[in-house]
Amino acid sequence: MTTWGFIGSGNIGSTLARLAVAAGHDVVLSNSREPETLAEVVAELGPHARAATPAEAARAGDVVVVTIPLRSYPQVPVEELRGKVVIDTMNYYPQRDGNIPELDDESTTSSELLQAHLPDAKVVKGFNNIFVQHLAALPRPAGAEDRSALPIAGDDREAKQAVSELFDEIGYDTVDLGPLSEGWRTQPDTAAYGDMYAANPQAWDQGARPVPATVVAERASVAQRRHA
Repeated sequence: MTTWGFIGSGNIGSTLARLAVAAGHDVVLSNSREPETLAEVVAELGPHARAATPAEAARAGDVVVVTIPLRSYPQVPVEELRGKVVIDTMNYYPQRDGNIPELDDESTTSSELLQAHLPDAKVVKGFNNIFVQHLAALPRPAGAEDRSALPIAGDDREAKQAVSELFDEIGYDTVDLGPLSEGWRTQPDTAAYGDMYAANPQAWDQGARPVPATVVAERASVAQRRHA
């Protein structure tokens, strides 16, 4: 049994928590407010879930999911995540996060910013290219013909293996894009982001469609950066 810690328990965080609990894991949820504000989702998830502060969730997790607005990444606990596998779901939206010069000029990536903030953690990019409705709808058992894949990127081989195994347990195959610097391939406005999992790409909230690893890999391979 794995304990998932969550720094951020919004749409993506709570959905991943449901998938983790369904797979038999424990979850520790946190947000920017008090743990008591998560009482409803904890009650829904049952005895395998509890609420805590971000620092407590970071300490408790065997793997820790950071799923907050990117502008808030400097608030992620550092010491508590030393040596931990950290899954980064964050995307850069300037209209929400404000302009971050090193992301605007593409001299780094959002996940590399988090890795620099957490120098002793093992950051793996994941869950950032799929809308929450599709994330909830598409899990399938291992070997299912209609199983979908999700991309990851990271610099630590063992961390990526651990994350791939967790993806498998909650119902997804994995496509390894390589080092963390390649995480841009699934950022917003690329071919591998978002609507490929939609049954109708013009109405992404009207159902989901499975996307196999071959398609995810092909979409990521043709992704272009804005300043290319």
